[in-house]
Amino acid sequence: MKKRALISVSDKSGIVELARELEQLSFEILSTGGTAEALSKAGISVINVSDITGFPECLDGRVKTLHPNIHAGILAIRNNQEHMEQLKELQIDTIDLVVINLYPFRQTILKKQATLADAIENIDIGGPAMLRAAAKNYQDVAVVVDPADYSIVLNELREGGIKQETSLYLAAKVFELTAHYDALIAQYLREQSASGSFPKLLTLTFEKHQEMRYGENPHQEAVFYREIRPVAGSLPTAHQLHGKELSFNNINDTNGALDLLKEFDRPTVVAVKHANPCGVGTADSISEAYKKAYESDPVSIFGGIVAANREIDEDTAREINKIFVEIVVAPGYTEKALEILKEKKNIRILALKDILAPLPDNAWDMKKVAGGLLVQEPDRKLLPDDEHWKVVTDRQPTERELEDALFAWKIVKHTKSNGIAIAKDKQSLGIGPGQVNRIWAVEQAVERSGDKVKGAALASDAFFPFDDCVEAAAKAGISVIIQPGGSVRDQLSIDACNRHGIAMIFTGMRHFKH
Repeated sequence: MKKRALISVSDKSGIVELARELEQLSFEILSTGGTAEALSKAGISVINVSDITGFPECLDGRVKTLHPNIHAGILAIRNNQEHMEQLKELQIDTIDLVVINLYPFRQTILKKQATLADAIENIDIGGPAMLRAAAKNYQDVAVVVDPADYSIVLNELREGGIKQETSLYLAAKVFELTAHYDALIAQYLREQSASGSFPKLLTLTFEKHQEMRYGENPHQEAVFYREIRPVAGSLPTAHQLHGKELSFNNINDTNGALDLLKEFDRPTVVAVKHANPCGVGTADSISEAYKKAYESDPVSIFGGIVAANREIDEDTAREINKIFVEIVVAPGYTEKALEILKEKKNIRILALKDILAPLPDNAWDMKKVAGGLLVQEPDRKLLPDDEHWKVVTDRQPTERELEDALFAWKIVKHTKSNGIAIAKDKQSLGIGPGQVNRIWAVEQAVERSGDKVKGAALASDAFFPFDDCVEAAAKAGISVIIQPGGSVRDQLSIDACNRHGIAMIFTGMRHFKH
């Protein structure tokens, strides 16, 4: 009994060769539209689906395979006598192999000029229906969505038939594809509707970007997935110019560096170690900014990530090469700078053209927890509206102190909580990240600041629960403090600042980062 294969593909790579081999294996070929035309031109005998359905394609091809003569031939269970008798009565032949890939919805929405109407017309209806039908009946029907699997199918057919484990594998790929396809459509239409709310049912889709040697630790397997639509200024859009592939920790740390770097417009360098900033410097040139970032913490920057928001020049490259850093990421590099950096075999060099591009409006921050997913808006704001932040002490900050306070505030926003950042003259000094109580974070940041701490600004990501943090800051010589406020004991901290002549700003906005 001659077997039948239904072939209808958007991606026609390898399809003529597949159909020719199937014909030699005594398959009848059913097809539609452009695929039928391409196969016929190649000299392959093709039965048009409209000849099977007895109904012409209509509505500009929107309806052609949605017919019982097609779906019954796919879905009939071969060892179910009743099913087979019904097919005989209805004069419907079985379909044994389904080879389909879908309308190019993804390729369409990736085009800058694509309209909503273009996207809608590239939503496949009949294709997913046939794929799902064949995958549901995988015990009797083999289904192929990926040209990479053509050779597997042909090899097994030549050897007598497609194995059940192969058919199940192919069926699983179908549902992965259709789930991805529908999730991408849902995501796109949600963006177009601009509802701004979190949906009741959240469907997300990503594609594998990189196999990792291991995860956070060598005994953990890991993979890096990226969003389907490129996000400007994000790490997956960077071009690697030198060095071995990025590790799990490299990616996580570099992402944190980029987040902090986007807070600054002037030439700035951010150094990050273990997902926390360890040095930040802003200056008139990127080489001076790097020196400031390095001098902030010359110990912790070793083996860290360096992110710059200006092209790396020769002078900066020479300074960077004096120590070992894992990664340098910048919008570009002079020819000489790149030559110098490449002298270090193990350094990863990344070029990210749109390094300062802000996060898109539809970006979400997500954290996986056991049994669920936490989803929130990203922490975009630095400060609330001007009228909502205020100086709460008798002494007002000077213009310089206010600049230092805002500089420190940008840094502490991207420091793991409980977090404290001390800064002066557009340079970070001590940073106290991730402590289980705030006074420890203050003491840590003060200790790391050294003698430069006198007259510096101190930023706290959340309010002071007691006045002990102010007392420690005063003892160190801090001249201005910026913090959210909101504690029931705020007055204790205000009174302590007034006693020591420290200016204090309440922002009314906290920046927890866990």
